[in-house]
Amino acid sequence: MTLSQFQEIIRNIYDAKDRRRGVEGTFMWFMEEVGELATALRSGTKEQKAEEFADVLAWLATMANVVNVDLASAVEAKYGTGCPGCGKIPCACEGAEKP
Repeated sequence: MTLSQFQEIIRNIYDAKDRRRGVEGTFMWFMEEVGELATALRSGTKEQKAEEFADVLAWLATMANVVNVDLASAVEAKYGTGCPGCGKIPCACEGAEKP
């Protein structure tokens, strides 16, 4: 499954509910899932970690849908040619610089 296909599946399943909840409510759910991922990373099983990563990605896709952002296009534009900082693959940015 591609990122575009996943975002479309999330849209098809949840779009009406998501739009009623709005971006603020959706962001709160997203942050709750990030917290659950943090817990799983600290002490969860491999299956729990995988489930929480999937949930975080689903809520990210939900937020993108609510604000009409195509995730695949956004990712391609920012990371498709390499590191957004130095433009290289792998990243050659100095030290602890972001990214």
